[in-house]
Amino acid sequence: MGKLGAWTVRFSDRLSEIGSRIETTLDDLLSEKLLSQEIGRPPQLLNAMRYSSLGGGKRLRPFLFVESAALCGADGQCPGVFRAAAALEMIHCYSLVHDDLPAMDDDDLRRGKPTTHKAFDEATAILAGDGLLTYAFDVMADPATHDDPRIRADLTLGLARASGHGGMAGGQILDLTAEGKALSAEDITTLQAMKTGALIRFGCEGGAVYAGASAEEQTRLKTFGEIIGRAFQLADDLLDVTASEADMGKKTGKDAEQGKATLVGLYGMDESRRRLENLVGDARRVLEPHGERASILIEAAEFIAERTY
Repeated sequence: MGKLGAWTVRFSDRLSEIGSRIETTLDDLLSEKLLSQEIGRPPQLLNAMRYSSLGGGKRLRPFLFVESAALCGADGQCPGVFRAAAALEMIHCYSLVHDDLPAMDDDDLRRGKPTTHKAFDEATAILAGDGLLTYAFDVMADPATHDDPRIRADLTLGLARASGHGGMAGGQILDLTAEGKALSAEDITTLQAMKTGALIRFGCEGGAVYAGASAEEQTRLKTFGEIIGRAFQLADDLLDVTASEADMGKKTGKDAEQGKATLVGLYGMDESRRRLENLVGDARRVLEPHGERASILIEAAEFIAERTY
């Protein structure tokens, strides 16, 4: 793994470009314009949904979706691919809103600003999360996202399974019930693969599905996503120990405070960093068949491992 910040200007520009396009897409999707069969968009709920999803975040999951689609032959600039990627980001944003609630992690700060239940109230935050979750599937299933109904169906199914009780939501309950318990490395890996890794994996695999890629390519991108999902969580656990609240835009040191078992706690800092390097190496090898065309996704793996926020 290269020194900190070793990714290229090309990668940084593309990350910024996609983040900006996702922001624009979300802004349009979450406007006051009614869709057919909608009765109304209550301002308080719409404002809370916009607050929860606009103006912050790395937009990593939609970035992975767009770049994976482009790697597999899709037009990386078409509006449909950004709609699909925005649907994925809405799922992520909903999960953060609910994760921050007093009944869950009880956080007051997210992305450097008050969490949604602090900026509004708990009931509105719950409904904002519900709204984002439901709307994500609306967007993914809409013909404006892709003209092939089978691909839309596959994407909607894949996103549901990554998000639900067999994926992210299931990982959240495992996380809540694990506080104060001694977990094995296998237990922690499963928990993290569900809570954090499932949406990252879908970002990569879903991009390949969007592009109509072969089964072999879809499997390759799925494997890449699984690897970088593990790397993301391991890096996040390291940052929870080493980074400041100002750097992260949220409270740090919570894993130890809440008695949550992590791989960093099991392995220690040095071994965790070694394993993180190995994961980046694994990610590179998985994408070797794509050659130079995979360079941005490989840099994304390095960014995930080396990020400081």
